[in-house]
Amino acid sequence: MMNKRSDVIVVGGGVIGTSVAYYAAQAGHRVLLLDRGDVAAGTSGACDGFIILQSKNPGPHLDLAMQSAAMYRTLSAELDYDIEYLACGGMIVAETEKQADLLAGLIKKQQAAGLRVELLPIQQARTSEPLLAEDLWGAAYCGDDAQVNPIGLAQGYAQAAQRLGAKVLSGVAVQSLIVERGVVCGVKTAAGEHRADKVVNAAGVWAPELVAPFGVSLPIKPRRGQILVTEPLPPMLNHVLLCACYLIAKYHPEELDLTDRQHRLGVGLAVEQTAHGGLLIGSTREFAGFDRRNTLAGIEAVARHAQRILPALANVNIIRTFSGLRPHTPDGLPILGPIAELPGLIMAAGHEGDGIALAPITGKKVAEYLS
Repeated sequence: MMNKRSDVIVVGGGVIGTSVAYYAAQAGHRVLLLDRGDVAAGTSGACDGFIILQSKNPGPHLDLAMQSAAMYRTLSAELDYDIEYLACGGMIVAETEKQADLLAGLIKKQQAAGLRVELLPIQQARTSEPLLAEDLWGAAYCGDDAQVNPIGLAQGYAQAAQRLGAKVLSGVAVQSLIVERGVVCGVKTAAGEHRADKVVNAAGVWAPELVAPFGVSLPIKPRRGQILVTEPLPPMLNHVLLCACYLIAKYHPEELDLTDRQHRLGVGLAVEQTAHGGLLIGSTREFAGFDRRNTLAGIEAVARHAQRILPALANVNIIRTFSGLRPHTPDGLPILGPIAELPGLIMAAGHEGDGIALAPITGKKVAEYLS
């Protein structure tokens, strides 16, 4: 069966794919979005909702994040959808002097790039986040950090795109690209072919599978993140929280002591309180292929580390756990834009743990490539 031609086909219905679909439709393109499952059924439905700036290295990474953060401030109104955006600010906690030194060096560069961030002694950090352990070294604080509901974000983008004329098809697995005379001109699915002038590969950890048959190797690997969910609780946290171990696991894995289970699993604190009161507590950073199962070792390591940072969690009930696959790249940066080997294909993948923070600006930038 041959389907009606589109201007743009977007493969992947997570926060990146739906963002691309929305901004492309807003620019006047006829858009078709395809996902093998449903909107936000993959990585975007199995992550936290951090819009965090201070975890980004100065340069393109931080520049994009700051542009994206500015877009978030009016996004609920723009999409006419409550994405549960909360401008709560964020902290990155340092347990040791060595970690504090790492943060101090990063902060100096970020401040030079225009980010409002500072390093606080633990006594000062505890005045606004009193549940932090007293024996921590300190915390970096950025008032521009925020949080959002990732599933709501993807749903909001998808519905807004549809109101602009985009078509969203769930349960449609893309089997391969259609390449004619060396140019990508559509995709094949079990239900038939879909043709378009441009195809956007926003398939996250599955993005390499789409281009591998054509001799293109993308440096994207799945990295599992295990997260704990608590019972609904009264307000406990005033900010989104990371710890310096998160940055070490992400940017300086050579510093990890692989004889330590926490380090071996890449555990770094990432905790937020959702609009419904539950805490999302993460997370591991493991290379386990496409295995999305939770493990006892991972759950225990995350729980122990979180309790070390926030002792009050000792008396909190965990009601479920989940894990998601983050699309890791060696330099920590997403792969955006056209690739020379496959004209007609635009990449929008490889965001790892920054997909939420970078979703709006990614969609906007990719839409510019399509014009």
